[in-house]
Amino acid sequence: MAENHPVGFQWVIEARERGAKVIHVDPRFTRTSAMADIWVPLRAGSDIIFLGALVNYVLANNKDFREYVVNYTNASTLLRDDFKDTEDLDGLFSGWDAEKKKYDPETWLYRGAPAKGGNHEGHEGSRSKSDAPGHAAAGGGHGKDRGGEAQDTSKFESDPSLKDPRCVFQILKRHFSRYTPEMVERYCGVPQTVFAKVAETFTSASGPEKTAAICYAVGWTQHSKGVQIIRTAAILQLLLGNIGRPGGGILALRGHASIQGSTDVPTLYDILPGYLPMPFFDADVQTLKKYIKKHGAKTGLWSNFDAYIISLLKAYYGDAATEENDYGFGWLPRVTGDHSHFGYWLEMDDGKMEGLFVMGQNPAVGASNGKLERKALSKLKWLVVRDMVETETASFWLDSPEVKRGELDPRTVATEVFLFPAAGTAEKEGTFTNTQRLLQFREKAIDPPGDARSETWFMYHLGRRIKEKAKGDTRPRNAGMNALTWEYPLVGKNEDPDAEAVLKEINGYSISKNPEPRRKSFDSAQGRPRNTKENQPQRSLGNTEDATERRLLTHIQDLKNDGSTACGAWIYCGVFPEEGRNRALERKPKDLLGHGWGFAWPNDCRIIYNRASARPDGKPWSERKKLVWWDADKKQWTGLDNADFKKDLAPDKPDELPNGKGVAALGGVRPFTLHPDGVGWLFVSSGLKDGPLPTHYEALESLIHNPLYKQQDNPAAQKKQRSDNQYAKSPDDPRFPYVLTTYRLTEQHTAGGMTRTLSHLAELQPELFTEVSPELADEIGLQHGDWATISTARAEVEARVLVTRRMRPMTIDGKQVHQVGLPYHWGYKGMAKGDVVNDLLVISEEPNVRIMETKALVCNVRPGRRSHHRRDGREEMAAKSIHHEGH
Repeated sequence: MAENHPVGFQWVIEARERGAKVIHVDPRFTRTSAMADIWVPLRAGSDIIFLGALVNYVLANNKDFREYVVNYTNASTLLRDDFKDTEDLDGLFSGWDAEKKKYDPETWLYRGAPAKGGNHEGHEGSRSKSDAPGHAAAGGGHGKDRGGEAQDTSKFESDPSLKDPRCVFQILKRHFSRYTPEMVERYCGVPQTVFAKVAETFTSASGPEKTAAICYAVGWTQHSKGVQIIRTAAILQLLLGNIGRPGGGILALRGHASIQGSTDVPTLYDILPGYLPMPFFDADVQTLKKYIKKHGAKTGLWSNFDAYIISLLKAYYGDAATEENDYGFGWLPRVTGDHSHFGYWLEMDDGKMEGLFVMGQNPAVGASNGKLERKALSKLKWLVVRDMVETETASFWLDSPEVKRGELDPRTVATEVFLFPAAGTAEKEGTFTNTQRLLQFREKAIDPPGDARSETWFMYHLGRRIKEKAKGDTRPRNAGMNALTWEYPLVGKNEDPDAEAVLKEINGYSISKNPEPRRKSFDSAQGRPRNTKENQPQRSLGNTEDATERRLLTHIQDLKNDGSTACGAWIYCGVFPEEGRNRALERKPKDLLGHGWGFAWPNDCRIIYNRASARPDGKPWSERKKLVWWDADKKQWTGLDNADFKKDLAPDKPDELPNGKGVAALGGVRPFTLHPDGVGWLFVSSGLKDGPLPTHYEALESLIHNPLYKQQDNPAAQKKQRSDNQYAKSPDDPRFPYVLTTYRLTEQHTAGGMTRTLSHLAELQPELFTEVSPELADEIGLQHGDWATISTARAEVEARVLVTRRMRPMTIDGKQVHQVGLPYHWGYKGMAKGDVVNDLLVISEEPNVRIMETKALVCNVRPGRRSHHRRDGREEMAAKSIHHEGH
């Protein structure tokens, strides 16, 4: 966090100065380790063993916050008798289909959940349809389904005493029982004494008076089991009562200003804004009614799923979206396969794609198996790159390693490349949503130079041209494009779409018919003290006369399912509640939580699920840790934060209401309103592709056999193995005897396009290096400051040697294991150049979110430089003449 998120890390340091303990678990000693009370180096890829042992420590020593666990989690819920754990099936859960290589999750459902035909027997043989609401097949990636058969309002069988052997609590105890300190020492490389210190320190921050937080980033995410690593952390925090409470929680650290925003209002292929699942090409779900039935819920916040999707469709298609045409649902694109980055890149390599837009990325050096990705670009007909510099992606055809090796010839690459100059962050305006869900509006400081333009400008004006082209073509394929609303006021000399007008549409508005025609009003400058747009010409596109009056919405509860509201992202509703009040632009914090500075979704709630910060009776767990509580006199939730709960739902309400719907149907004591049963899930009955409980699997490339089960690696992970995406033999490939992990540095940024071109940053980190321990250096003859070649089954790179105690050998199962570290910022352009570390990585997909494995692979290291291939005369001449050929 200190290395990659230094602005946020200042608060960790402040907490430490006030007495907090900081524990850092990482294979490398970093700037964070230097500021921590405890540094715990472990074998890369063994995280679930370590976290699982912490869970076991809590359960075995009665360290759980029992009142929290019983009331606020599904610990007491009973599971079906036909559910089989990895302990029973040697690393697999029941429902595994070896031929299809995926799970049928029916046996994971709670006892009493409706089976096929609607009965509640739940016995073996009563099969539910795999695409019924709540099953793992119902949604993919970030757009997973809504918590499955838990949505049924009937009471599941449970045991509040937590003693029944089929209750989640007992299943959890059994599942993690073999994750012991001895296992941690033997296979993570962490001495038992160190583990005991960590376990006692962390678990002591629990109960009414104390909390502990967990911060993670892609060091946990980028694994073939990354989602389950994070799930283990969630289990640990739920057991300790650390979710929804001040000083608790799990913070996913984001590497960019708006990574959170790019999942909220998504750049992902499988979800729509607000985490609504993209419709799949599914013969059973072709109507809006069936789509809502599949993904909605009867209870909790997702009971308003119909209002969320219909309001989104109204924002997309305006007056053209009517009840008679399913509000334009049929115009939405359908997911037909794996359209993730790697999915479509492999199709590109197979010649199945014609064109690609690349904006704010540099996949030629920034993505796994860079050689495959660069060669795949040569199969395109056209490529559009928008960036502030000419990146390696834009010039792959001219100066890539493949050109230098003669594998690509600039004269025969047919891809037509269009390079557009992009505006920098100070040269554009709009909202960024940071790591704690906080929307902040950035005002433009200066116009971009020359022809540089913002993404908003580019996409808006491209959309105008496409709409104009589609206008004269009435084929059904163009109906959605012709219906699409695409009208915003343009401001400034470059005619940028007004970013506040866009934010208003995202916020949402109600639609009422006014008998007198009036001019549309999206004058975002109205009533706000801003200087950037004063006296600038504004104009609107399309019809300016309309009988529709629009009133901005103030709260998520304002959204309707009858077509009377439009909203671009339901979770952002309330960010712009009235004309002249852009809450994302507010900069007057009123309290410790920052209310008045920006806007946090949902409803400016700063700590999500904060109903859990109070006891079941509505009183704070303690005066020291109070956050929200029930005011019996005012009959509402009040406190230091906006309650993430129905404001007037009293804690004495019964758990079940006859024919209840929404949050009210959960009763007043269930804080996790995004779950249809209102509780935190220690056990996930549906929605995950690789199991209801976290299980340790070795990395897809590993040096050792799985110490827990016969099943070596995550069975549901997708290897995408092919001739140009080869794997090492796992385990025990003699060609690759060392563990490889990649990481980032403070002074460089991701693929380097924004930093390697800046002299002061290039000077701070001028050259690619590899971190190795003194023991490994002595063993194979590496010299500090000299060269080493690092190789995998995909490629080899050269790097300067950094011999350092920051990287330490470990004893794993009686053998010494060496780990090798490589930062991945370099490429072959800019001021600071170096080999492409991501060339070493394999393309793989974690089964839930399709992330690649970058933190635990195998490699070889040898002294000296890699073999270099020089251009021949023909390639040199082609490179020199390329600009004269008009490219």
